Amino acid sequence: MNRRQAIKHIGMLTAPAMVPSLLTSRTLSTGFQIGACDWSIGGLGQVSALETAKAIGLDGIQVSLGTLADDMHLRRHEVQQRYRETAAATGVRIGSLAIGELNNIPYKSDPRTETWVSDSIDVAVALGCKVILLAFFGDGDLKNDQPGQREVVRRLRRVMPKAERLGVYLGIESWLSAEEHVDIIQAVGSANLKVYYDVANSHQMGYDIYREIRWLDSYICEIHMKENGALLGQGAVDFRKVRQALDAIGYRGWMHIEGAIPKGADTVASYRANRDFLRKIFPSS
Repeated sequence: MNRRQAIKHIGMLTAPAMVPSLLTSRTLSTGFQIGACDWSIGGLGQVSALETAKAIGLDGIQVSLGTLADDMHLRRHEVQQRYRETAAATGVRIGSLAIGELNNIPYKSDPRTETWVSDSIDVAVALGCKVILLAFFGDGDLKNDQPGQREVVRRLRRVMPKAERLGVYLGIESWLSAEEHVDIIQAVGSANLKVYYDVANSHQMGYDIYREIRWLDSYICEIHMKENGALLGQGAVDFRKVRQALDAIGYRGWMHIEGAIPKGADTVASYRANRDFLRKIFPSS
């Protein structure tokens, strides 16, 4: 057991704040729910993504909070109501939220983002989901940015009590390794801060995704099933080994498909193929 593993193990055994770490959305089902990111099926921030997800045959979608242009419109009650009504009509659930605009307007530096993240917790409650993806790519990249990481820790410490009070989990998705993610989580000190794990991003960085999943264990709140430029099962990621790793940590819950469309291919047809591929490996019960 190395230093970080020891810290993780001791913290989860001794700190009362860490007890709820096992009570994320991943424990709400004995099977896997398959969704897609709304931006991957041509519907970033659009309620029509629920209709597309129904046509594909998905269980749900990951919904974007919005963009700078629409002032993160999912914060508006009338927009939330349209999502609730469409979800009820289609039978497609809202699996989780995402704030992808943080790639362009970084959480580590722009003061507007603190309000967005805080408000997104209320939105998650209103839409009945438990997980919010915070994106740290592009201009928001944290890799090799110690000042940026320290500022993110400072800001997260301010907002996590609200997330804890309302039972919502914030998931960091970034280019960081498993160990680097846990360093941030331990510095913040909240059981409601997790890792949003993306298999393709981690593979691209050269990380051993099958080891990382096992090492992170209950720090994972949700997972992106992703390939770049290929259908799932036809790229670099071995999804059967992903299943073995998820079984090892007892993960059950949402997995959202991102990317995984060959160049020039039809989105709906590609996502039906991706859904069918995953369902053979990750049954619903």
